[in-house]
Amino acid sequence: MNAMNSFTPASAEIFLLVAACAVLLVDLFLPAQRRVLSYWLSLAALLGAAFCLLATAPDGRVVTLSGAFVADPLSQLLKLFTCALVAVTFLYSRDYLAARELFKGEFYVLGLFATLGIFVMISAHSMLSLYLGLELMSLSLYAMVAFDRDSPMAAEAAMKYFVLGAIATGCFLYGTSILYGVTGTFDLGELARRATDIEALDLHVLVALSFILVGVAFKFGAVPFHMWLPDVYQGASTPVTLFIGTAAKIASLAMIFRVLVEGLGSLQSSWSDMLAVLAVLSMGIGNIVAIAQTNLKRMLAYSAISHVGFILLGVLAGTVAGYQAALYYTLAYVIMAAAGFGMIILLSRQGFEAEELRDFQGLNARSPWFAAIMLIVMFSMAGVPPLLGFYAKFAVLAAVVEVGRSWLAVAGVLFSVIGAFYYLRVVKLMYFDPPAEQRPLAASADLRWVLSLNGLLVLALGIFPQALLAVSIRALG
Repeated sequence: MNAMNSFTPASAEIFLLVAACAVLLVDLFLPAQRRVLSYWLSLAALLGAAFCLLATAPDGRVVTLSGAFVADPLSQLLKLFTCALVAVTFLYSRDYLAARELFKGEFYVLGLFATLGIFVMISAHSMLSLYLGLELMSLSLYAMVAFDRDSPMAAEAAMKYFVLGAIATGCFLYGTSILYGVTGTFDLGELARRATDIEALDLHVLVALSFILVGVAFKFGAVPFHMWLPDVYQGASTPVTLFIGTAAKIASLAMIFRVLVEGLGSLQSSWSDMLAVLAVLSMGIGNIVAIAQTNLKRMLAYSAISHVGFILLGVLAGTVAGYQAALYYTLAYVIMAAAGFGMIILLSRQGFEAEELRDFQGLNARSPWFAAIMLIVMFSMAGVPPLLGFYAKFAVLAAVVEVGRSWLAVAGVLFSVIGAFYYLRVVKLMYFDPPAEQRPLAASADLRWVLSLNGLLVLALGIFPQALLAVSIRALG
């Protein structure tokens, strides 16, 4: 591969980097009343990155840039989903930020650089390039959480996120260094080959895996490394919470696939039991603690923790069907989460954050259509058929039953039944409680249309589950 062709698979990353720098420079010279140009340029940057991905889609698997970068169907799918999720986040956030005098170019620039970090993580073929992408994403997210400088809660959340994130990243690096000492390589392809000669119970490998899993579990928000998630979800502004709850989850899944599945797949017997513990704890604590929450963003944070447990079930199965189920579940979850946080943004207004459960009281009387959208999202997250969440849970549970771990499937069903309570509580508040206020919903037409399509997508992908499942199978085929 010549010098020019070696950069072609990374054209989306190169374009996004140039576009983010361009938005930053343009925004410096824009007056406040024309700041909307930064918003449109950011959406154009995401559209351009998506076009580059489609134009340079490889037929198979291509490793380039001296083994640091890989382009394959999985990376294409995850990057396109990331572009869509970030674009939706920007669109949902426009009116929200403007009403709070936070409509600044820095938000979109940080979002684009975080997206670039996610892209690098998705296509990482080296532990070092994975780390670089992780840091680029994390540093951008730390700043986004603290974006509202006048909010003490945002500053506190950002500090917790930064300190705990630094510790987790340090653990990941320490585990990587031990692994390098055992195998002598950072390249994931070479690591996979050399790992086949290592004993599954080798003490050095087990220690390295433990530290690496700390970093992975923290970014995913799995128990017991979840302590940052509820505080950050509540403290950050809702658009930032939406970004962390959707696009960042894509990056965490890519991290697991690249390190555990591709690099250390031959040691699956070593890390699967570790993931089993994380999965059961996440499903249990996430669903049980969510019941006690009165803040919707904290409730969705613990809900995310429980969903992470289901994703880990698919990964620990160690089969192609399990990996496909984990990918399918992640894509399904981020679609549902985008609609859930979009509803919070829809109900919020200047001087008011609709993040308490009581703020959804009587929503059906104020807006039957958006009450129905929220009902679809809550039922889907609870796993009620025939919605998207049901088939995602079914695919994961079928994968663990197939490998003889039926007790994990039983635990998953049990905790799903427990978790259904707090989802149904939101539905009860919307349909059976009197409205807290009679004021009609005030939102722009683009927010209403995209949020409606988001909710209907959850319904459509539940009625026709093979559409998203086929995409997941093709990506990992």
